[in-house]
Amino acid sequence: MTIDRAGGGGLALLALWVLWECRRLPLGSWHEPGPGAFPAALALVALGLGLAIVAVGGRATRLVDVDWRETPRALVIVAAGAFLTFGLERLGYRPSVLVALLFLVGAVERRGLVPTVAFAVGMAWGSFYLFNTLLKVPLPVGPLGF
Repeated sequence: MTIDRAGGGGLALLALWVLWECRRLPLGSWHEPGPGAFPAALALVALGLGLAIVAVGGRATRLVDVDWRETPRALVIVAAGAFLTFGLERLGYRPSVLVALLFLVGAVERRGLVPTVAFAVGMAWGSFYLFNTLLKVPLPVGPLGF
């Protein structure tokens, strides 16, 4: 088993799960797509790409030969994603993204205090302004109003 085949297989399994979950949502029509149309289309693309990676991934590094020293770092990034998943609705978009970026850039990447704070604040408030205000994509606002 190679890393490409494992990754492609994982992507294909994720796509199959998304397709399975999309059965609960109406797909709509070509002219008026429903809420399940876009996730289903993306899942079909991901399924095709995952299967293609499995098919051509025979020359990649074998899974048993991989150096797993970066595993703790990857798990910390996954934990930050889990925090965002559960924190967005409870804390609001801006505080959740701010905390996650402060942690990831400051503690994981070990950048200086000023660049870390500047980046985290700029990304949290800037992306909120871009999506919520300019693009009119509603983002969660927490109990403190931001």
